[in-house]
Amino acid sequence: MKPDLRTVLDREIIVGDGAMGTFLYQLGFPVNTSYEELNITSPDVISDVHRQYLQAGARLLETNTFSANDYKLARFGLESKVEEINRAGVRIARAAADPEHYVVGAVGSICGGKRLNISKAELARNYDQQIDALLSEGVDGILCETFYSLDEVRIALRGVRKYSSIPVICQFAVDQVGRTQEGFSVAEAFTVLRNEGADILGFNCHSGPQGIMSVMEQLDGPLSVPLSVYPNAGLADYVDGHYVYGASPEYFGECAASFIELGTRIIGGCCGTTPEHISAISKALNGLQPPPLAPRELLLDGPVIVAEPEQIAREGEQGNGRNASEPNIVELVKERHTVIVELDPPRDLDITRFMQGTQALKAAGADALTLADNSLAVTRMSNMALGHLVSLETGLRPLIHIACRDRNLIGTQSHMMGFDALGIDHVLAVTGDPARFGDLPGASSVYDMTSFEIIRMIKQLNDGIAFSGKPLKQKANFVVGAAFNPNVKHLGKAVQRLEKKIASGADYIMTQPVYDRELIISMAEQTRHLEVPIFIGIMPLASGRNAEYLHNEVPGIQLSDEVRARMSGLEGAEGRAMGVTIAKELLDTAMEHFNGIYLMTPFMFYEMTAELTSYVWQKSSRVQAPLFRL
Repeated sequence: MKPDLRTVLDREIIVGDGAMGTFLYQLGFPVNTSYEELNITSPDVISDVHRQYLQAGARLLETNTFSANDYKLARFGLESKVEEINRAGVRIARAAADPEHYVVGAVGSICGGKRLNISKAELARNYDQQIDALLSEGVDGILCETFYSLDEVRIALRGVRKYSSIPVICQFAVDQVGRTQEGFSVAEAFTVLRNEGADILGFNCHSGPQGIMSVMEQLDGPLSVPLSVYPNAGLADYVDGHYVYGASPEYFGECAASFIELGTRIIGGCCGTTPEHISAISKALNGLQPPPLAPRELLLDGPVIVAEPEQIAREGEQGNGRNASEPNIVELVKERHTVIVELDPPRDLDITRFMQGTQALKAAGADALTLADNSLAVTRMSNMALGHLVSLETGLRPLIHIACRDRNLIGTQSHMMGFDALGIDHVLAVTGDPARFGDLPGASSVYDMTSFEIIRMIKQLNDGIAFSGKPLKQKANFVVGAAFNPNVKHLGKAVQRLEKKIASGADYIMTQPVYDRELIISMAEQTRHLEVPIFIGIMPLASGRNAEYLHNEVPGIQLSDEVRARMSGLEGAEGRAMGVTIAKELLDTAMEHFNGIYLMTPFMFYEMTAELTSYVWQKSSRVQAPLFRL
């Protein structure tokens, strides 16, 4: 008889399995169906997935029961089959596993970060029903996963403890801020759960390896409780009608040892991971001994106090706004090198550092400040409001992104009319990352329009015609940009897609960050026939970890092996200095072939992009602003 899971984790590392839902999706099973129903309709399919993960090195299997509760199954008319589906899920995993393997019953969040109209009593009934069925088949533990709310996971945990003293794993899905839906820090939430009987605590979903590591580093370790982590394979990208994940198995293997150093005893994968990812983890951890846990009596000693970001007073005189007679970006870039700098709107209500950054970038000579529209589906302050403030206080031209994700046709036209009223006439039309992968996974993605269609609709406003076809009494004057990702295997096909955006009315192009000088040259050759200007995206790297995160977890960004090697192990000021050096080398090549430069500011380190802006003017002998240095 194998030892209790808790006993094993005192001294060993256990490799878990990878994704079930997204793996079934890759196998051809469509979304918006019940994957849990396959336990009773296609058990061989589920059994084969389990076997693939076991062959890859997994010692712990999750049952295919993540959404096998009354509330979720009712969407498919399967609410009467809760017990049958859960029992079958355990039996399939048991049959696939050897006696030394562990099988835990997967219990997923019902609310999933949404504010559902469901009472705590109804949640408890759903969890009790599912957990009772899983326990009746003799699982080795219960895994409560992908919870955003401390209150909700406590309901599930109490449901287990009502029936059994079996090992319980509780995992949160949090962003890099590391807060539950109620605003509790991870340390506070872990303390509550540990005191209520959770045996193993951890994280899964929502973030890739770097995001979860950054939250784990906020814990005041070493902890007395083992941790479990199941990261996503980076952020999902939507390519040719399919969701794809970019983090490679090799990258997961490289991250595995770092997780162990942070107290992880169970490590597997969530969305986008495959048996190849689990195999890489298993090989990387072979023979590795984990650091000891803290003595039991220490437990988790209350909340971790995380220092607030430094409060920087807003400085500088009020600007008088931008001269409406200035040439637009397209006119400028045809005459000389032109620099657009991106600065992300804040995720909170404090704009002091943001405004200080705009002043520094203005002083460095930026031609326009571009503001994303909740990039990566992470909620930030309105770029319309900040763009207007930037124009008033600094005189910098705001160039505002507008995503198809967040607004329907009505909201989009209303938004554009507001831009016109505020004198904001430069926009970048983008599709927008799916809401389900952001910090409010309960939000809906609208996508009434594609990026091609939104470009056409905005240009229609320049003819004085509303989206509905009705006249608007006067014409708008929008200069519309389109996004371009050159970090693809077949650049020629990407250029063909770009030609369609130009045919839809795009006036200029802004690229994703490029980290390969040869790619810049290739882009110049393959886009030479295009009549619209291209702004080459360059984002200085802030650290070695930042480089690996971008390369492995962010869709549309790819770093060269040379750049990754040069950034490897560098952190802090040393990392930022190397990031600026590499960016200058890229600028040397970009400026030979393109007049348009698009600089992206990492982590509000505007000093980096201000220095790079000054560097452009130094190279082009344009003496508009003093040289800005870090």
